[in-house]
Amino acid sequence: MFAILTVAKRAAPIAASSVRALTRVSAVRTYSSRILPTAAGASGGHSKLTVSSDACRELQTSATLHSIIPYKLADIGEGITECEIIQWYVKPGDKVSQFDKICEVASDKATVEITSRYDGVIRKLHYQDNDIALVGKPIVDIEIDNPDTQSAEPAADSGAELTSNPAQSLPSNDTEPTVELADSVPKNFAVDRTSDVVYATPAVRRVARENNVDLHYVAGSGKGGRILKEDVLRFIELQKSSTAPGVTADLQKSSTAPVDKIREPNTVDQPFVQANASSTAPGISLSSASAVITGEDQLVSLSPIQRAMFKSMTDSLGIPHFRFKDEIELDALIQARQRINKYLAEQNGEVTKMTYMPFFVKAASLALTKYPILNARVVAEAGAPPKLQFRASHNIGVAMDTPGGLIVPNIKNVQTKSLMDIAAELGALAQRGRSGAIGSADLRGGTFTLSNVGMIGGTYLSPVLVDSEVCIGAIGKVQRLPRFETVEIDSRPVERVVPRHILVTSWSADHRVVDGATMARFAVLYKKLLEHPEIMLANMK
Repeated sequence: MFAILTVAKRAAPIAASSVRALTRVSAVRTYSSRILPTAAGASGGHSKLTVSSDACRELQTSATLHSIIPYKLADIGEGITECEIIQWYVKPGDKVSQFDKICEVASDKATVEITSRYDGVIRKLHYQDNDIALVGKPIVDIEIDNPDTQSAEPAADSGAELTSNPAQSLPSNDTEPTVELADSVPKNFAVDRTSDVVYATPAVRRVARENNVDLHYVAGSGKGGRILKEDVLRFIELQKSSTAPGVTADLQKSSTAPVDKIREPNTVDQPFVQANASSTAPGISLSSASAVITGEDQLVSLSPIQRAMFKSMTDSLGIPHFRFKDEIELDALIQARQRINKYLAEQNGEVTKMTYMPFFVKAASLALTKYPILNARVVAEAGAPPKLQFRASHNIGVAMDTPGGLIVPNIKNVQTKSLMDIAAELGALAQRGRSGAIGSADLRGGTFTLSNVGMIGGTYLSPVLVDSEVCIGAIGKVQRLPRFETVEIDSRPVERVVPRHILVTSWSADHRVVDGATMARFAVLYKKLLEHPEIMLANMK
């Protein structure tokens, strides 16, 4: 069977080379042996070519020049070499314009939206959701019109040229089927998909993935329809109970109900906000522990934050740590904080409540001014003797347990800030941490770290250094304990037992450059500043 190709030319039979000059061939082959010239047609003097059906399938004609550009994942800085694909905003066949959102990726530093540089049509997605994309490698193929008018990227070795398989070059009308796990579709099939684009943080997506939930069916109660962790937990509970009478009919209606008792306790006013959501099983109570034992083992990939923690803690094994712990009485600081909060309640300003953390951070900065070696870093280059870099800025990091995992943003130039300034920045960091909006600038340049693990629990701790710092502190929980106090009664010293609020601080230092005496003097000064807040206030600038 033959196909008829009509070429608009008022001439007698033409050669096959003229046809190739007017058409775009998807594969470099010779068709002269398959093309047979015939007499000109009667209508309009058009000439006709008889082409075999095999050759017709191997030819691709186009009135306009097209080019498929492999769009690469650009270097987003900070030494990042890979990112996790959080979600796609496009699918093959979609038309995109410049600056349209293509996908959302997450690294160990931040979450970034990737936008298009071209006007064209999406032809291929190189990764699926939750895949790890490499920087500098194509993430999507875009077919663009008039490539000369758009700035194309340098062609990569793989995928830059048209494929030598003609069948793959031809556009297909068949849509690629969507593969979903059976359990991810709600048992109540009356529930409609909420949207083709899902707005959720990586932590929420992890919870959904661990519980086999398709987020397209979950109604978000957050700002702009963003899906929160509580929405996923509520959806899971509704699916578990959907077999009960009367529940199925109310499933979609209940999915937008306000959250009250489901929400976990969240002490967001402190830098260490809550237990790590990625390391706990959501929605599982202690009473249902037997169900966990009978479950199946799972092998999951590390999240971007976990991969960064894995690397940094592995590097920390080469640092010889030594520990120092001390007790601090906080009764005077508690009274000072109460008076400050009473004042703030009357002002209705940006900061409405002062936590203990601004005092801890500022006291550390004042002590670092006297012992600057604890704010330094070790510079050890291959082939050169090690050196110490003394840093002028006190960029104090605060360990923050966000829904996405443990991160350590830092407050820049604490030495120049007041308690109110520090409290305002801590509040802003906590807010960005809850929404997954901590940027790379917040994580970069830390010189000293404090971890307030006591918000969760624990008294005596052993924090681990990172290779860019030589000292780190951990703050335990405050306890009301009995202590001896000496008072004068009838001009005679008498000892008595009194209640005191005791805080235990745990310090770790790099023993390659920091000696025990320096660490002890720093800890003693830090204790004095917190036990006597007036001394701290007197030394502020």
